[in-house]
Amino acid sequence: MRRFFRACLALGGLWLAGFAWFIQDASKPPVTATVCDGIVALTGGEQRVDTAITLLRGGYGHLLLISGVGPHVTLQHILHLQQESLSSPLAARITLGRRATSTIGNAHETAEWATENHLHRVLVVTAGYHIRRAVLEIHRTAPDLDLMPYPVVPLALQGTLSYKILFLMFREYNKLLGAEIGVMTGLPDGREGLDGA
Repeated sequence: MRRFFRACLALGGLWLAGFAWFIQDASKPPVTATVCDGIVALTGGEQRVDTAITLLRGGYGHLLLISGVGPHVTLQHILHLQQESLSSPLAARITLGRRATSTIGNAHETAEWATENHLHRVLVVTAGYHIRRAVLEIHRTAPDLDLMPYPVVPLALQGTLSYKILFLMFREYNKLLGAEIGVMTGLPDGREGLDGA
């Protein structure tokens, strides 16, 4: 019984240490972006699409996939927020992916888009708490695709952590662990993100 109790304490300590690392890692600002063939933005949180379009405009990729777009969101609406129009050269380089409703769905949508457009290196834009799981799932689906992570730090993570944010971190950390176990066992994690990604 003592050994079992000690093992539980050790596992709990490892989980807590990993959780503390995860929160710190998710709050790190992105480094300088790498120039790639394409960019994929995984929807579900603030700043992701804006950041991806800014990167596209800056020449960090030739094409952009916005994966997981809702059925009522149009390219015109997205471009309007960016002070661009449908007639701008930027519009022809953006694809809206509407089928993905989970990170695994994002991975399949990204893999198909990259194959169709003969892309070899893709810049992945999503929240810092989601980036590692997203890259993991995309790599599992498209192992030959070179992935460059570009995490976005949501405004909520730039201040004092609230209970709501800690709960989000708790869920996302466990989903990351589930995805890693899925990679090791060859099984999908079978879970969707809190924000639909």
